[in-house]
Amino acid sequence: MPRARRVKMAVLGDGGWGTTLAIHLHALSHRVTWWGAFPEDVQVLKRRRENVKFLPGIRVPRALPITADLAEAVESARIIVLAVPSQYLRGVVQQLKGRVHTDQIFVSAAKGIERGTLKRMTQILQEELAAVQVAALSGPNIAMDIAKGQPASSVVASANAEVSTRIQRLFMSERFRLYTSDDVIGVELGGALKNPVAIAAGIGDGLGFGANAKAALITRGIVEIARLGVVMGARDETFRGLSGLGDLITTCLGGRNRWLGEQLGKSKTLTQVLTQRRDVIEGVETAKAAVALARRFEVELPIIEQVHAILFRQKDPRRALQALMRRSRKAEFLPSAH
Repeated sequence: MPRARRVKMAVLGDGGWGTTLAIHLHALSHRVTWWGAFPEDVQVLKRRRENVKFLPGIRVPRALPITADLAEAVESARIIVLAVPSQYLRGVVQQLKGRVHTDQIFVSAAKGIERGTLKRMTQILQEELAAVQVAALSGPNIAMDIAKGQPASSVVASANAEVSTRIQRLFMSERFRLYTSDDVIGVELGGALKNPVAIAAGIGDGLGFGANAKAALITRGIVEIARLGVVMGARDETFRGLSGLGDLITTCLGGRNRWLGEQLGKSKTLTQVLTQRRDVIEGVETAKAAVALARRFEVELPIIEQVHAILFRQKDPRRALQALMRRSRKAEFLPSAH
């Protein structure tokens, strides 16, 4: 594969995904500066050259600059990758005002919906930074797998085909394959809404359910995600792709959201579970946002609504399952109009 021209980039966020992207882009010979929000954590990263908290066992190259100074990180960067948790993205972006230019590309790698506003990440970028070029990177992205060099695929979406094609060319490697899309709404919603469905999958694991239950959950879960996405302006086929079904399958099989659900299925409370981890589990806030969006657009999300009830109304998981199984009889698909 021909190597793309080296470009100055900034990766913002020192979680597992931010760490992986910084290392990956550095390995492609781009001039990357990696930013973390907390100076004490950055000092540990500089000294140990390992993100023990979020990506243990993966070596951070000594030639990769790490900083807690946001201005230093983005200075003269042509590509700015935002891998911060979705609920903190606006605050980080607001600090960039006056430091950005219209020829820069901002790539959101966060998977969530902002609480309160119910905005997608690229909407926040455009709202705060006006005329900048934006893209969304999403897909089945287990950070540790990609950091270990295991094969993976993702999708980069932008309303501007030149932007998505450029990011594809600059980010792609022989182990990390990127596809392009112009359906930004679908790609972002697929990446966000799969998280509460993955919590449901974990709850099933905690209750001891098997493959039949998980297959049904994944299948009906993607139907829910697409149902809401389409009324919000996304294309149905996007949810059958990497940022929809692909990401949902991966997250229902492993990761933080499935793990949280498993603990809830074993009768732990949300507070007990969240105190066990320092990283952000996006599906918790996304469950709130999804239910609010469903009410706004008058769409039914039976699985996500039950997850919301378990998370925030202390509903017993077995009663939630009972509510799902006792829903009125329906056809799997509406009759064809042809």
